[in-house]
Amino acid sequence: MRYRAPRGTNDITPDRSWQWQTLEQKFRDCCRLYGFREIRTPVFEETELFTRSIGEETDIVSKEMYTFTDRSGRSLTLRPESTAPIVRAWVEHSLGAEGLPTRLFYIYSVFRYERPQAGRYRQHHQFGVEAIGSDDPTLDAEVIGMAARFLTDAGAAPFCLKINSTGVPESRRAFVQALKQSVEPFVGELCESCRVRYEKNPLRMLDCKEERCRELTRDVPHLVDYLDKESAEHFARVREGLEALGLRYEVDHRLVRGFDYYTRTVFEFQTDALGAQNTVCGGGRYDGLVEQIGGPPTPAFGFGMGIERLLLVLEARGALNGGEPAPDIFLVRVGERAQVAGLALADRLRRQGFACEMEYGGRSLKAQMKKAGKSGARFALILGEDELTAGQVTARDMLAQQQWRLPLEGCPEMMRDYLQTPEAQTIGRL
Repeated sequence: MRYRAPRGTNDITPDRSWQWQTLEQKFRDCCRLYGFREIRTPVFEETELFTRSIGEETDIVSKEMYTFTDRSGRSLTLRPESTAPIVRAWVEHSLGAEGLPTRLFYIYSVFRYERPQAGRYRQHHQFGVEAIGSDDPTLDAEVIGMAARFLTDAGAAPFCLKINSTGVPESRRAFVQALKQSVEPFVGELCESCRVRYEKNPLRMLDCKEERCRELTRDVPHLVDYLDKESAEHFARVREGLEALGLRYEVDHRLVRGFDYYTRTVFEFQTDALGAQNTVCGGGRYDGLVEQIGGPPTPAFGFGMGIERLLLVLEARGALNGGEPAPDIFLVRVGERAQVAGLALADRLRRQGFACEMEYGGRSLKAQMKKAGKSGARFALILGEDELTAGQVTARDMLAQQQWRLPLEGCPEMMRDYLQTPEAQTIGRL
């Protein structure tokens, strides 16, 4: 039987993993600039953590979670999102004692049973940050600005920033009542999902992607018109902060996000590079979540972005330049004696910091040199019977097309010295 990866999952093979590594490093560098430190949590959690925090009527909880019962009878779930586990860890380990706000970032796999399509998989990966412990609107603006900086540096621009405020639960109740009254005359014309949302989660009607539903709900009330005074002032300050950072934005009255824990600011970065799957980053404020899962009343703000989807955007933008890093040195071993001697030489080269590869199986000099050329290595080092007898190694600069002999004993150090010469630097550094 021939096995394949499960539907909705992907192998990240070596010819593509360098793209992931490059992007991950850019994200880590960006997080360092803003003072965020990495956190890693288990891949599965108690199921109730998600049903309580995300909301039992959301699509994720009702349709998409991978839930199982372990041998002790406990209900566990592969994480379908990252914020609730991080907040759980923040509470459990009293991370707020180190000072507030606590700035955390993550690079995670998440799992959702949904229909696979471009940029949306049953196992996908996310970058994200959580800033826990401040309700200052300038924090909202700063973190949104951080996301914009990373997307720009990664090569995802141009994009559109959309923002909204969902207020607090008390003011939302009045809006939900007005929304249902507005929709009631034509609720029977909505799609099946929106008819269910009308009863169980009315805000999600605004996020429906069906064109007919969007047309029918075009003139419904706006959430921002129902904000309490504090939420309205908070939203105004967030917009001031974004303007101070030079970020253009659009207030999108349909933007509500998919989780019940959001309060006040919500935002998305959208792109025209992927068609219908146009959101590359989203997040917002969740001031009630920490208390909801057992911690003290604590405001918080964060975002997440899908790595697979972002890579598709970068590919469409032509931003995935370069290629997989080539070895510094390809070591050619010719003859039986050179096999063991070359093994020791490769070890010494690596101790000097050179990435060194070599061929196996005693192939001919010509075949090995051909492979050295395909590898992209800057240098080929040739070790054969003649070289071993003379106590030397032949060095070939593949860029300069120059060749010379080096003492076998001092080869790694002399190669390092050669790279400092004007000639080598003119041709190009490793």
